[in-house]
Amino acid sequence: MIRIAVDAMGGDHAPGVIVEGAVAAARHLDVRIALVGAAAAVRGALDAVSDWQSLPIDIIDAPDVVMMRESPAAALRRKPQASIRVAADLVARREASALVSAGHTGATVMAAHAAFGMIAGVDRPALAATIPTRRGSAVLLDAGANVECRPQHLLQFGIMGSVYARLALGATDPKVGLLSIGEEETKGNELTRDAHQLLKASSVNFIGNVEGREIYSGVADVIVCDGFTGNVVLKTSEGLVEAVETLLGDELQGTFSSQVGYLLSRRAYRRFRRRVDYSEYGGAALVGVSGLVVVGHGRSSAKAVRNAIAMASHSEGSDFVARVGAEIARTASVPHS
Repeated sequence: MIRIAVDAMGGDHAPGVIVEGAVAAARHLDVRIALVGAAAAVRGALDAVSDWQSLPIDIIDAPDVVMMRESPAAALRRKPQASIRVAADLVARREASALVSAGHTGATVMAAHAAFGMIAGVDRPALAATIPTRRGSAVLLDAGANVECRPQHLLQFGIMGSVYARLALGATDPKVGLLSIGEEETKGNELTRDAHQLLKASSVNFIGNVEGREIYSGVADVIVCDGFTGNVVLKTSEGLVEAVETLLGDELQGTFSSQVGYLLSRRAYRRFRRRVDYSEYGGAALVGVSGLVVVGHGRSSAKAVRNAIAMASHSEGSDFVARVGAEIARTASVPHS
């Protein structure tokens, strides 16, 4: 049985929601859960959930927490018993197979980097987020691990994203696009122009630049960008979905005829909500480090936590880290910074 280390103190609603999602995963998936956090708080959250005692759940005491307002580097130095650091160390010691956290993204990236190291040939880790498209799903990376990038980092993201799209999405020959402000290779800033040339000369199935309006079209299976741009894209998309759902709900409740229309179309409406709900995807994989890490949204619900654990379990079963390393090793065009 795969053991997953869960940062019980990470997230806006920790530990309650995190523990609830972990219990659901232990109950319905073939996984063992190590809940890492302040033991008293974790046990109190567990006691609020019925019938957890018979489930494969362990409590690992870690009394400190990296708060969202803290500098991750300084906090990890000051707090060696921080929950994210203790959880990452469990995986590094092979006492767990993967790490799941909805806490401070910077702290999670730094703790994973320190505990696992990088896959040979990779300079920077990247957050690979699965997004819905008109044709199914696509991978967007980097979604927030690196605010500043060099062209060779975007090339490496494209290679790792291709491997991830094959394993997670079932794409046989993933199409890789570079997010820019125009389709022409001369468009964009110096970063995107130089990255375009590196991707064009690489072994990935590079289709050229992708504009913002094409992100959700399905034209690309992998969309490459720096972490600042990727995070803005995700946060803007989340806000747009919430606004559309609210506006649509207001309109459907507006008149008797619209309420009747809603009753007739509510199955389609529910399917639409599932397709655009981030909790369905669980979290973003941190690719490039020599260990399995899934980073959840700070506002993660119990459902999102459960799905993040399922995602980590699936990645472990597909030997994801080893396959990324093998792909990078085969790609001689990956330069180092």
